[in-house]
Amino acid sequence: MNRNDFLKLSTGVLGGLSLPGLWETAAPAAEAPAAKRTAIDEAYLVKGLNAMARAHKMSAMAGHLGASLVAGYFIGRQRPDLDPEVYKGIEGDLDQVMAGESVFGSKMTKTAKMADAELFEPFPKEKPNESLIDGISEALAKNIKTPRESGHNVIFAAIAIHALKERPEFATPSIIDGIRKLISLFDNAHPGSGYYGKAKGRIRGNKITLHDGDDGTPPYTDVKGMVDAVLDELINQDPKVQVQGYGGLIHVNNHAAAITDLAQYGYPELVPAAVASHHQHMRLWRNLPNVADEMGTEPCSEFNPYTAAYWTSDKLPYDRALLTHRVKTLYGFDELVEALDDAAKEKRAYDKLRYLM
Repeated sequence: MNRNDFLKLSTGVLGGLSLPGLWETAAPAAEAPAAKRTAIDEAYLVKGLNAMARAHKMSAMAGHLGASLVAGYFIGRQRPDLDPEVYKGIEGDLDQVMAGESVFGSKMTKTAKMADAELFEPFPKEKPNESLIDGISEALAKNIKTPRESGHNVIFAAIAIHALKERPEFATPSIIDGIRKLISLFDNAHPGSGYYGKAKGRIRGNKITLHDGDDGTPPYTDVKGMVDAVLDELINQDPKVQVQGYGGLIHVNNHAAAITDLAQYGYPELVPAAVASHHQHMRLWRNLPNVADEMGTEPCSEFNPYTAAYWTSDKLPYDRALLTHRVKTLYGFDELVEALDDAAKEKRAYDKLRYLM
């Protein structure tokens, strides 16, 4: 059963995702035909998993580095027929991440005892054990009920689970143990922070009181409602509105996409709590003040990032955070719209992706 069929069954049913068998897990690699070379080289998948498993030695946010490589590999699986310049551009971002140019590696952690490049090195050879993958979901279950660092606990866990369920030959004890430790770093993390203007500055989400009542946030309680709400936010972006915090719409998107993956890859029992946490994340973000008068309007790329023009333009947006976020957001967008049975809405959302890039 694909995502669209599943969502037709689960519409409006809180906890419907917890029914076993509603969403089939991808077939193990051992049962699949021999893998062909993908548009993004498989080496990025392997190095990405290695880096995710070592990230806990640096910081929770160092998970960005490996997660971006895994996400980049899967973009080549999601969209195998894009212009070669798109794949070249994606791999260029990933190569810069491995070269230490992302803000989320050792540059963020003054006490880092290793360089970014060391995160990607291979582990000693071990026998894989697919049953160990459940350990990642067990670690996530301990911190999934409230937003953690703009959803990064769910984002990192779901990307790893997706990769290891599809390629269980990489589910070795060292990889699983390291990723579990990464997810556990979020146990005591706050929801992220938002910028509330010059007078108040930046405030962590656990210090913000969201009052009961209608604040304009759609009241979703299931995956379909969440997906619709996130894509509506993307479609209805107003360039005159500039808000800063909680990871922005990029992370609202990626957090939601990760939740759809938890359901597809065998952990629907986590989804009701995950959706409730996402709704809290959405409310925090939607209740931020418009600071366009102070910071200017929301920037927007001229070209869509799935086109060659985006990557070959001399106006390609660049900063050290975007190196990891650009790739993970492309991956997350496709995971999200795969759970949608509305071609017209998907197209409208696709046309607005350049606002995130």
